[in-house]
Amino acid sequence: MGEDHDHLSLLLDRLKLTAMRDQLDSLIDEAGRGELTIREALTLFCEREVARRDQRRIDMAFGLARFPFVRDLTGFDFGAQPWLDKAQIRELATGRFIANGEAVLFLGPPGVGKTHLAVAIGRTAIVAGYGVLFTPATMLVAQLAKAHAEGRLEERLTHYAKPKLLIIDELG
Repeated sequence: MGEDHDHLSLLLDRLKLTAMRDQLDSLIDEAGRGELTIREALTLFCEREVARRDQRRIDMAFGLARFPFVRDLTGFDFGAQPWLDKAQIRELATGRFIANGEAVLFLGPPGVGKTHLAVAIGRTAIVAGYGVLFTPATMLVAQLAKAHAEGRLEERLTHYAKPKLLIIDELG
């Protein structure tokens, strides 16, 4: 590795292209062996950088959403809830209801999987690029009451209105 390699690494750092920097050697080697054209190497560089940034965005959004646990639809036992329309749940997971500005309400007794489904749908929404926030209803009410008492209600309402999907759990 020469001076030009170090210089290129520094430039990639300054541009915050860390995926490109980390894979610089392997891609240059592939291109040098004739396995990739310059255009293919640059395309692969860019694809990997975009993938890393997307993953970083998703990871950050999962943290900001404040889900109580990690769940997905593959882990949901639809057999235990025969009254539940699996196709309708899969449709909700597409996020079209979010794009259409529609609300969804899961009703049922405790222990049937409402929170599991809400978290799973919220996680798929994040992957699709939507902002999501999960909050228990009791916490929402307490925070709004506190903000009102402090004269910051408008600010707090803006916080809850910001994500495209607000999941309020345990309403009743």
